[in-house]
Amino acid sequence: QVQLVESGGGLVQAGGSLRLSCAASGRVVRINTMDWYRQAPGKERDMVASIIRGGSTSYADFVKGRFTISRDNAKNTVYLQMNSLSPEDTAVYYCNGEIATDDVGSTWFGWGQGTQVTVSS
Repeated sequence: QVQLVESGGGLVQAGGSLRLSCAASGRVVRINTMDWYRQAPGKERDMVASIIRGGSTSYADFVKGRFTISRDNAKNTVYLQMNSLSPEDTAVYYCNGEIATDDVGSTWFGWGQGTQVTVSS
């Protein structure tokens, strides 16, 4: 089995920065793809950023230029560096992963439990 655990959320003032982490543990051979999503109260869950095995990244328009997704393969961890935060970024942030659990194609898909990010004005 695989677990994804997010950390790094908290309360920050507008204009500040936070770095979120999503650590994969258990039967992890490698992280194939990891996405960050967020969900604000009363709103749908939106994808924020994505990183694939080769390192290519993509971002939602509303975070381009402010957020950076990266990965540390040795630690099986993906990060989301968030700069220039605004109150509109307040949400629960979730990671969603496609994890290889062996070298013959077995794959696990799942979500972390989420971490709260609150940006005050």
